[in-house]
Amino acid sequence: MKTYVVRTPGGLDRLEIVERDDPGEPGPGEVRVAIHATSLNFHDLLVANGGIPTEDGRVLMADGAGVVEAVGAGVAEFTPGDHVVSTFFPHWIAGRPFTAVGNFAGTPGDGIDGMAAAHVVRPVSAFTRAPKGWSHPEAATITTAGLTAWRALVVDGALQAGQTVLTMGGGGVSIAALQLAKAMGANVVATSSSDEKRERLRALGADHTINYKATPEWGNEVLRLTGGEGVSHVVEIGGPGTLPQSVRATRVGGHIALIGVLTGREGQVPTMELMRKQIRLQGLIVGSRRDQQNYIAALEATGVRPVIDRSFAFGELPEAFAYQLSGEHFGKICVEW
Repeated sequence: MKTYVVRTPGGLDRLEIVERDDPGEPGPGEVRVAIHATSLNFHDLLVANGGIPTEDGRVLMADGAGVVEAVGAGVAEFTPGDHVVSTFFPHWIAGRPFTAVGNFAGTPGDGIDGMAAAHVVRPVSAFTRAPKGWSHPEAATITTAGLTAWRALVVDGALQAGQTVLTMGGGGVSIAALQLAKAMGANVVATSSSDEKRERLRALGADHTINYKATPEWGNEVLRLTGGEGVSHVVEIGGPGTLPQSVRATRVGGHIALIGVLTGREGQVPTMELMRKQIRLQGLIVGSRRDQQNYIAALEATGVRPVIDRSFAFGELPEAFAYQLSGEHFGKICVEW
């Protein structure tokens, strides 16, 4: 079968389609899944371009959606024909984070082979059911981006109707967070450097948008838009380059979910303001399998569907990553086969 792998030391010119042996039939507690789609995330890009070193010949991609072809002995949760989507931490079933999810050793497409393959055989915990009626590319957006937004706002943030959420840009996590917030009765302030994308964010329900390039001190503008109060939740994808403005924009007792490092891995934190406002700054990496099941139930109940910018063919994975690097996309970039 065909797989897409990365050769060390990484780089988009080091991605190759490689023939691998078919994984065969599932053993006890396992399922065999025909994968039909994946979606791109910043973490996948870092593995592909060598930003996160991995084993030579690693099969790429954390996200995978497809159809169960066979189940092993003792498997009752799935039957052949079920549409499923992969889990980011197959070994994190439920509950609070623990040592083994403090790294990516068990994450598909990083510590173990990923979903850029025609077929995989994995433990039951490596998948959940996909939302009913969703296409495979739609379902593939859940594993990383969608679940991150869900955990940031609902699991960790305990979002309430009437609160205000700050999102950043038009990427997959930010748009999922915007959609979730609006579905749950919250208000949204969204930032972007593109006025065209700001219009699209407003069309998705954003109550206010800010061009962060035109307004570098956008934290003060958020305060103005919220009557001096600040937002209850920030979905912080930028990291050190945006965190000071996020702290400025957050209300006393608010919550900042630190989920990205797009502006770098280290930087200064305005500790005095963080302390004065008694803000809860929480780092997170995706979520548990139970979180994913709860998220999917919420998606089915609310009717929220992901925004997909563009879908590429299997052989176009390097082109898909190059498009991701351009920053032109709005929503998720998918690959389907």
